[in-house]
Amino acid sequence: MMPAHETYDVIVIGAGAGGMTAAAVAAAEGLRVLVIEKTAFVGGTTAWSGGMVWIPANPKMKEAGLSDSVADAVRYLSSTVPEPANANLRAAFLARGPEAVAWLEANTQVRLQPVKSYPDYYPERLGATPGGRVLEPVAFDGRQLGASFARLRPPLPEFTLFGGMMVNRLDIPHLRNAGKSLRSTLRAARLVFEYAWQRLRSPRGTTLHLGNALAARLFASLLGRQVEILFSADVEDLSMQGDRVGGVVIRHGARDRLIAARRGVVLATGGFSHDAALRKRFFPPAAGLVSATSTSGTGDGLRLAAAAGAALNTEATSPAYWVPASLFRRADGSRGVFPHTVTDRAKPGVIAVNASGRRFVNEALSYHEFVLAMLRDGNGEPDRPFYLICDRKFLWRYGLGRIKPFARNVRRYVVSGELVEAADIGELAAGIGIKPSALDATIANYNADAKDGRDPEFGRGSTIYQRHLGDAACKPNPCVAPIIRAPFFAMRIHPADLGTAIGMKVDAQGRVLRADGTPIAGLYACGNDMGSIMNGNYPGPGITLGPALTFGYIAGRHLAEGAMVVSTPVSAPTPF
Repeated sequence: MMPAHETYDVIVIGAGAGGMTAAAVAAAEGLRVLVIEKTAFVGGTTAWSGGMVWIPANPKMKEAGLSDSVADAVRYLSSTVPEPANANLRAAFLARGPEAVAWLEANTQVRLQPVKSYPDYYPERLGATPGGRVLEPVAFDGRQLGASFARLRPPLPEFTLFGGMMVNRLDIPHLRNAGKSLRSTLRAARLVFEYAWQRLRSPRGTTLHLGNALAARLFASLLGRQVEILFSADVEDLSMQGDRVGGVVIRHGARDRLIAARRGVVLATGGFSHDAALRKRFFPPAAGLVSATSTSGTGDGLRLAAAAGAALNTEATSPAYWVPASLFRRADGSRGVFPHTVTDRAKPGVIAVNASGRRFVNEALSYHEFVLAMLRDGNGEPDRPFYLICDRKFLWRYGLGRIKPFARNVRRYVVSGELVEAADIGELAAGIGIKPSALDATIANYNADAKDGRDPEFGRGSTIYQRHLGDAACKPNPCVAPIIRAPFFAMRIHPADLGTAIGMKVDAQGRVLRADGTPIAGLYACGNDMGSIMNGNYPGPGITLGPALTFGYIAGRHLAEGAMVVSTPVSAPTPF
């Protein structure tokens, strides 16, 4: 289906969180908006994510009785993002992030709530908070989307139960305690019953949580404003009116079709995580090619902007946001990438080892810091092996990667090679190509202190963030327990990215800049197409979605407030 009009006020390229926010804001301000999405779904990587949104001093904190201030956030960021680059964008984010939250809740279907007990990733730093800066989307009923529910990107199947049932953070303890606690058993039974009822009418559960709920709420906001969305379409080029972006050229059948934009074009195509050439150019060799992002992020926005004269922001301490990931094959033959964010690494009774069989990191650090340690240890080797090691007790209680807790039979994971099982540590070491004496010494050294809840080598469990991710029932340290009960297990993990940090230079209004610092009229960027305002640092949960929503909001408002440009014939597409 082609767009209904030849001319719009605003064209947004990409239907992830940033792009849909920009579109929703512009539409709510009365502009005619077209969203162009290269895939068959809205949501991008957001729909797969935890949906966390990091915005300091947000209004939801105050409503919940939590204290914070922009001054405290400035102090915190001064130590976690010490580089001077992009200071103006961080200032804009801190100033307008709370405004964006309030505006979205008042004018769209976006609803967020504070996570009261989710600490910043460096809680020992001045200005950090124990919770509240991170917001999560309120659960959403997918039935409100009607037939368009089929256009919402489904969550990763590994993060659902029974083939499509989503659960929120607060339900996980009840599911783990089902059969042990009457309250938890009743809660779990109700969740399963509701899901079964939903499946009578839908191919998957319609009670949405996490990033799927955020994507759904933004999608519903677009549908409510009659925003046109063109699916499965590629933007071939930006069209220029002199030095101003005046529209886009899209591929329609065997020919190109030009669509004009009176006020501007927003690039929100998701970065370049799946472009091998750009990864080779910007990523360290040890990073390899694994990405936990949507495969649609192939650098389209960067190439379009570069052709229009845009400058890249390469002033990043890290070119990407990192997460350790395990790889596997699904039943349909597709490759799965499981991001090890918070479900297993910090729990008591697991360690991470390198190719020499030695620990190299505090396993309970943030996923970003964990992979930075992998990259340092990898020393430039693109395929250096790393493993998570645990025992039978750990695997049963907490699961590992996509293997869920209380899995009675893990044979299929062993047969596929995803999980290595052995009767003793020596056999396990041999199975993963590590010198048995080295791994045996590592486990023995760890266990000697772990039986008392201590980790003198790396200090695991030493901060409130680490303890938050552990198991409070494990005393005295929620992050440390010995590895002693056979059989023993190993799972290979790889450095992977959660999104790129290198993107286009923009100003505080979200306008794309040239190398000389002047804005390209009519061209905006947000999300991972925009260079990281944190310079590739990762201060807290939701550090990609917080800026994405904020600068999507800023771009949408600036487009709405700008003067209307009289439509004139736009140029033919430039050759590639």
